[in-house]
Amino acid sequence: MSDTESVYLQQTTCFFIFIMARTNIIHVQRLKTPCGELILYAYKERLCMCDWATSFDQRSTSLMLRQRLKAEFEESPSPVLREAVKQLKAYFRRRSMVLKVPLLLVGTDFQKKVWKALLDIPYGKTSTYGEIARRLGKENGARAVARACHDNILDLFLPCHRVVGKGAGLCGYAGGKAVKQWLLDLEEQTLFLPEALPEPPAEE
Repeated sequence: MSDTESVYLQQTTCFFIFIMARTNIIHVQRLKTPCGELILYAYKERLCMCDWATSFDQRSTSLMLRQRLKAEFEESPSPVLREAVKQLKAYFRRRSMVLKVPLLLVGTDFQKKVWKALLDIPYGKTSTYGEIARRLGKENGARAVARACHDNILDLFLPCHRVVGKGAGLCGYAGGKAVKQWLLDLEEQTLFLPEALPEPPAEE
């Protein structure tokens, strides 16, 4: 191999490494809402996280995504993030009941089944962990469903806030129980009392 060919090969290799590094980016955007700040991640034009900044699992979730997607974080906009933020703003202003963008689900097969089942819960309605488990053919799988909901990192787009415990107990939520109740009130009042807007939840 001549010196010229060697230099060309090195330059080409560096170019492809640069291109790969640029394409393996998790775009990050933050959004302030009436009940706290949301952090949104997008990878290759699919939303892969929408989580509350106050979530205890937020840091470990970020590390998990970085490792599994082999990508680096960059605080920069992307088309899917812009659309997600637009829809979230309309949701919180009660101008829309729909949150739908391309999603990237990072989890086990069972987790993905549970997360997809969340999409079947109508706006303003609730379901229990046990009901979801039975729909998935897991008669005694309420706890497993609850764990999968806990591991959901696409809050609101996969509406785990609409899942309650037996007897309509709130159970846990990444944003806190007060935020979960606020979201349920927001949706219920949008359906039945369109002129009323719930007060932002008090800090826990």
